[in-house]
Amino acid sequence: MKKKELLYEGKGKKMYKTDDEFLLITEFKDDLTAFNAEKRGNEAGKGALNCKISTELFHLLEKGGIATHLVETLSENEQLVKKCKIVPIEVIVRNVATGSLTKRLGIKDGTKLPFALVEFCLKDDALGDPFINDEHCLLLNLVKNQEQIEEIKTIARKINSILLDFFDTKNLRLIDFKIELGLDKDNKLILADEISPDSCRFWDKETNEKLDKDRFRQDLGNVKMAYEEVLKRILN
Repeated sequence: MKKKELLYEGKGKKMYKTDDEFLLITEFKDDLTAFNAEKRGNEAGKGALNCKISTELFHLLEKGGIATHLVETLSENEQLVKKCKIVPIEVIVRNVATGSLTKRLGIKDGTKLPFALVEFCLKDDALGDPFINDEHCLLLNLVKNQEQIEEIKTIARKINSILLDFFDTKNLRLIDFKIELGLDKDNKLILADEISPDSCRFWDKETNEKLDKDRFRQDLGNVKMAYEEVLKRILN
């Protein structure tokens, strides 16, 4: 598959057109960003690690009945993916309170939630990706109707259930994660973007050591080593 002109560049990936109008090439970058890109860094090899981790987790989810945009891995940091129209909503699923949830609601950091909390953010860097509710989604025409909102929540909770069970066997706690969904050429909702330590919080089940991008956010160091550890556990 021939890589053609650059279509889009985000914080963690570049998207390229191909000679097939329905397929794109995603290139994972080594860049690190936090706090709406106010903090920036670079970690050599991070892109390749995220590509491998995301590939493995997408295959896992596909086996569990989740449709994804992944077609195949092309290189250590490139995937061939289905072109889709991204729903402009970041979907966040939380199992444990930390980060912005503790700041907004005062829930003690590390508190296990009684159920998986699904939240939405508007995908808009200029506005700082603000939190939105169901009615905002309808008001801004981000979705077709309330039924599509419920479908998004159902997909998010199913992904959470599959990943929770999987990571529990890998001695990891899935604290929370962020996903993006898109509409494929048949107007069907599919999982897009990535699932990696850039978009998830992983804590060691025994020590609660953080093995994700919080190591960059909080200046804990050893970012690449943490990502390598996550990949190692996924493969073992």
